[in-house]
Amino acid sequence: MSLHTTAQSLVSLAAEPGHEGGHASLSPYLTGGGALFILLLLLWITTRFNRDR
Repeated sequence: MSLHTTAQSLVSLAAEPGHEGGHASLSPYLTGGGALFILLLLLWITTRFNRDR
């Protein structure tokens, strides 16, 4: 499968009617807030283990 046919199939999938946006149960604010919380938690864990400075 060439790159051109792959791109065409992705465009046709994205253009299907009835599939505007993401899944109905996924809130963008909840997803973004969850991602922010996880990243801040990882930052906190990293700074707790980096005691050599």
